[in-house]
Amino acid sequence: MPPESSGAGRRVVIVGGGFGGLAAARKLGHSGVEVTLVDHTNHHLFQPLLYQTAAGGLSSSDCASPLRPYLRRAGRTRVLMARATDVDPERRQLLLEHGERLDYDSLIVACGAQTSYFGQDHWRDVTYGLKTLDDAVRLRERIYGALEEAERSEDPVTRERWLTFVVVGGGPTGVEIAGELALTARDLGREFRRADPRRARVILLDAGERVVSAFSEKLSAKVARYLAGLGVDVREGARATAIDDDGVTIEVAGASERITAGTVIWAAGVQAVPFAGALARATGASVDRGGRIEVTPELSIPGHPEISVIGDAACVQGKAGRPLPGLATVAIQQARHVAEAIAGGAPGASTPFRYFDKGALAVVGRGKAVCAIRGVELWGRPAFFTYLGVHLYYLGGSPGRRLEVLVKWIGSRFGERQSALIEGELARIERHALELPHVGAGADR
Repeated sequence: MPPESSGAGRRVVIVGGGFGGLAAARKLGHSGVEVTLVDHTNHHLFQPLLYQTAAGGLSSSDCASPLRPYLRRAGRTRVLMARATDVDPERRQLLLEHGERLDYDSLIVACGAQTSYFGQDHWRDVTYGLKTLDDAVRLRERIYGALEEAERSEDPVTRERWLTFVVVGGGPTGVEIAGELALTARDLGREFRRADPRRARVILLDAGERVVSAFSEKLSAKVARYLAGLGVDVREGARATAIDDDGVTIEVAGASERITAGTVIWAAGVQAVPFAGALARATGASVDRGGRIEVTPELSIPGHPEISVIGDAACVQGKAGRPLPGLATVAIQQARHVAEAIAGGAPGASTPFRYFDKGALAVVGRGKAVCAIRGVELWGRPAFFTYLGVHLYYLGGSPGRRLEVLVKWIGSRFGERQSALIEGELARIERHALELPHVGAGADR
């Protein structure tokens, strides 16, 4: 640990309380520098469990926990719940949404990413994303709201529409939510009388040649088989060309097909948040197609060694010239690389960042997963227990939280729903719902 005098009087501002920002704050917590962590929420979100929250398997508090307890022992560190809007690199100040300015000697930008609709931003209004805690809660209410709508519908066509769920995007998020949706429908089969959730259709669309393409063809094929075994209709090479209130139009092998569905879940892409664009404009930095800032090998903005960009907001070249993936392990390693240099008295890292690839994981249903770790491929239960161990390790939070989440996770494996709640009236969560002629227009509507 460097002597405290090396950081005396120096101010470090961190934007973002995700995996990267939190890791940087904890690393700097005892270095003697003054750390301010800025995030527009007051919690750290464990995104790998969002799909469980969306399906009701876990509650919101199981995949998110307050930021401040993480940093309780982190020396001269404070947390500000505020939204960063711009940077004044000449004065070395971070601008906040209400006009406040924070002075910094070093700035670490770990602002993360948001859902990308590939230029079709109007699809945002007719689909459900899965990137934030609010997304997960809204999707959970939509899923259970759709089942309730199906239950009260007397029209078989309308009922079928409500029982059809389309997931766009065959990456890990799409695969995980599709599998969990199929299991949820199976678990709820005896809880409804008119609508049988076991007849629900879950359709997974991927524009590529195979799902979870980051894995080998062998593991991709296993994932597709696992999903098919759960009853998920996996359609590879299917590109969404139109999405509206009533479903999705896709193109497969040059032919157009229409899928009528009550719920469309978007899990197809991400892009940098608007703050990354503001930072790029203020510093003259270049961005890639996804809006990520192209940084130096040392993770700083060219010409601004005091501004480091890490995680999903940064475009960093890895092996074979390919950008590093948007994984928590990447962000954490980058955070530690930058924080170690700042703790030693530098404005930012002065040596190139080297990523240690710890592999990739994806879970499909109960007790089944795939993982690739340093050239070793696992699937089935061995992969699932690896997945479980890795995620519990990174979960963190208050003492006993890992055990609590593990117990709930095990319960969800046996069909126990931790939070199958619709927190408002059904009418309030319906978006562009079909008008049901048999329902009266009562005063509470």
